[in-house]
Amino acid sequence: MSNQVFMLPDLGEGLAEADIAEWHVKVGDVVTIDQIVVEVETAKAAVDVPIPFAGTVIELHGKDGDTLKVGTPLITVSGGGGADDSVDVVVSANHERYREEERAGSGNVLIGYGTSEDAPLRRRRAAPSVRVISPIVRKLASDNSIELATISGSGAGGVITRADVEAGANTGTETETSHATDQRIPIKGLRKVVADKLSTSRREIPDATTWVDVDATELLAARAEINKSLPDSDKISLMALLARLTTAALAQYPELNSSVDTARGEIVRHARIHLGIAAQTPKGLMVPVIRNADTLSTIELAQALRVTTDLARDGKLEPARLTGGTFTLNNYGVFGVDGSTPIINHPEAAILGIGRIIDKPWVVNGELTVRKVTQISLSFDHRVCDGGEAGGFLRLFGDYIENPIRILGRL
Repeated sequence: MSNQVFMLPDLGEGLAEADIAEWHVKVGDVVTIDQIVVEVETAKAAVDVPIPFAGTVIELHGKDGDTLKVGTPLITVSGGGGADDSVDVVVSANHERYREEERAGSGNVLIGYGTSEDAPLRRRRAAPSVRVISPIVRKLASDNSIELATISGSGAGGVITRADVEAGANTGTETETSHATDQRIPIKGLRKVVADKLSTSRREIPDATTWVDVDATELLAARAEINKSLPDSDKISLMALLARLTTAALAQYPELNSSVDTARGEIVRHARIHLGIAAQTPKGLMVPVIRNADTLSTIELAQALRVTTDLARDGKLEPARLTGGTFTLNNYGVFGVDGSTPIINHPEAAILGIGRIIDKPWVVNGELTVRKVTQISLSFDHRVCDGGEAGGFLRLFGDYIENPIRILGRL
């Protein structure tokens, strides 16, 4: 019988390559149709890849950490063992077939791509005792002669992250300084996408940043009051309230919900607000997008935010939900810092930042008192507006924080 060569399939969203994170089979194993044979890591998500036919594995076209192009050989199996190896049948990455099977409910769905958060995930193999997703983490451990079995994973589900390995490397350096060597970490996968996007932003966008301190005492009080009447499943986070105030302020300053079409020399003012939320995950910085955020109620926005950020942190958010944003909200206060000049998420025109909320002396009605104060900042594309509009938006957003009830009562 002939051999069958399964090519790395089209993973969607213009992704042209993927890193092999972990093989689930080895040469000699017998595989069945739709069996997950490998986990790959794209620039946007970890993806389980099922094989569309059965047979005996005779070759794996790459090892953990290797980068493969879409449409190149991934795995070769024989048609049923004892095959005539003189003829190879190449199974192409027909992504339209995958799309049709997804719509029809077939089991041939790439995990991490094309499924909704409500769809049940297919059964996965039991995770090994050492759980590593990123090939970069594996290489980093190898470069530092660190046994992964000795590292405790701090990521979701016990995943060993780059920070875990670096911490182990630093410990080793303290006791064996004579063996210290420089680390060379490939810029690939998600790190490469982030680097390319931010480099493009710095290269193309003439950005400027403005900031102001605001009193967030009433905002915290409003959140506590709102949540009194809500069940635990509907409790509203502080980030959700900030997102709601952001969409309200953008409604008054729509020029900031824009992008620049350099090819046509036009400013595109977007009709809907697709709100990006900067989130730190075990895979690095991601900006999941809540589409049509301006059409959602406060509770709906809070629910969408909770589901979206949880999926992003667990690495289960499909790539399509990491693109298409029109404005980004960045809560860098979670890192314990007051201020920042965040880089605009190209091709958007602005990014709004929130610092930590801390007790500070503040003047209220002529009297000095202690209030909950935060610093907010706005980095904006000077091509779409001038400082007057940017400052007006930031001041309005600050006024909403200081007097939230008057705006939240209408949303």
